[in-house]
Amino acid sequence: MTFPQFLVVVSGLLMVWGGYGYLRDTLAGRTKPNRVSWSLWALAPLISLGAAFDADADVWASIRVLIGGVVPGVIFLASFINKNSYWRLGRFDWFCGGLSLAALVFWQLADSPLVAVLLATTANTLASVPTFVKAWNYPETESRLIFITSFLSAILIIPAIPVWTIANSAFQIGLMATTGAMLVAIYRKDFGIRQTI
Repeated sequence: MTFPQFLVVVSGLLMVWGGYGYLRDTLAGRTKPNRVSWSLWALAPLISLGAAFDADADVWASIRVLIGGVVPGVIFLASFINKNSYWRLGRFDWFCGGLSLAALVFWQLADSPLVAVLLATTANTLASVPTFVKAWNYPETESRLIFITSFLSAILIIPAIPVWTIANSAFQIGLMATTGAMLVAIYRKDFGIRQTI
């Protein structure tokens, strides 16, 4: 096993660990996932995985993508089991979800790999906005562990990027920025940041 492959394995294990904690808290009703965010966080990687397999992508590179789709998918489904884990969706949530879904559709229609990567990154970021706003206003409705492990997971993948191009690194950098923002939202009270959203 090469060092980049080792980083992929550790990154994947971190995602599973964080996902397990979030799943446990969701089933117990301590965490209230925003279904718009979690469904789109599941959809984008799974679509990407299908496209990657069609293009004969490297199996090691695909492992993290697979985990990145399955973990949110399981959490999304778990949000239907416990009524106390349901987060009521408003127009803003649906609006962000619609924009994210539009970016996913254009991603599939894009004829340029660079445009496709930028659209995938945009879709992921737009899907994160409803959860960010919820976490900022109600940090107690989120589990911290999954965002810590996701942030660390994204950092671990950076050294595994073989060639630094926008196509290879944009999504990972976007993921790092998104999960970093989520951590700020969740920990804002600990940092003494006032609620302004």
